[in-house]
Amino acid sequence: MKKLIALFAASTVASTAAVAGIALSGTASVSYDDNGSGQAVANQSATSYDADLSVVGTTGTTTVTVGMDVNGDYATITGADMSTTIGPVTIAADMHNETSLTTATGGQTLESTDTGVTVSLDAPIGDATIGLDNSGNVSVSGTWSGVTLSHTIKDGSDTTTGSASIAGMDVSITNDGGSSTWSLGTTVSGVDLTLASSKAITAAFGLSGNTMTISHTAARAEAAAKVGTALGDGANGYGKNSVAAKKAFTTVAIARDLTSGASLSATYDSHNESLTLKASVAF
Repeated sequence: MKKLIALFAASTVASTAAVAGIALSGTASVSYDDNGSGQAVANQSATSYDADLSVVGTTGTTTVTVGMDVNGDYATITGADMSTTIGPVTIAADMHNETSLTTATGGQTLESTDTGVTVSLDAPIGDATIGLDNSGNVSVSGTWSGVTLSHTIKDGSDTTTGSASIAGMDVSITNDGGSSTWSLGTTVSGVDLTLASSKAITAAFGLSGNTMTISHTAARAEAAAKVGTALGDGANGYGKNSVAAKKAFTTVAIARDLTSGASLSATYDSHNESLTLKASVAF
């Protein structure tokens, strides 16, 4: 009997230690959209909901993160990642193969394998980090004089990103296979402003927990589909769906945090003159 009691006590301690290294968080929301002029009269309004959970387990320098989408008939895994640090070496593993195919405008047309392992080394070369993944892609990143740079050498096309904060302005630039995009962000008289190379403009007003955000998206030109390869090793990667032309539109979103811990938001979209009401909570 004493042995059984001792065994139970040992099991209890082990379980408690394991639970102490696990963090559970999530979000849940319910939305009502009148859909404006975007639907037939018989199907104008729609109600949707979403619930997500994240489980993070940590022991020493090793972290495992699992994400789940728990609404609908069945819970589905949305991500499974593990990372660990051994001295100057960091090993990161993506263990969940996400679906890359999409029917969305400009989306990827051929499936790719999204699992992989990346090994990074913090090299004593101006605070640079050198990375190598199982696809053979090599990356170099670091921060010098307040400017963060990252360059990835990969089949098909190289990618370079850079960001910096200069005189109160946040600057971000990305070059992917010769195509560059950028964004600028700053605050003027309490208004947070963002301008992107796509001519999109966002302005956010108000205090934390009680905000209004106005976003303008510029007109989108039509673009033909791009033919890719099964391995994604060509100039077009895994391919792209065609892009349909779209007129410019503006959205206005008002959000407020409640003392109950929930948040309420109302969003108007001028594209189809729709109004969406959403209640959400994070824990």
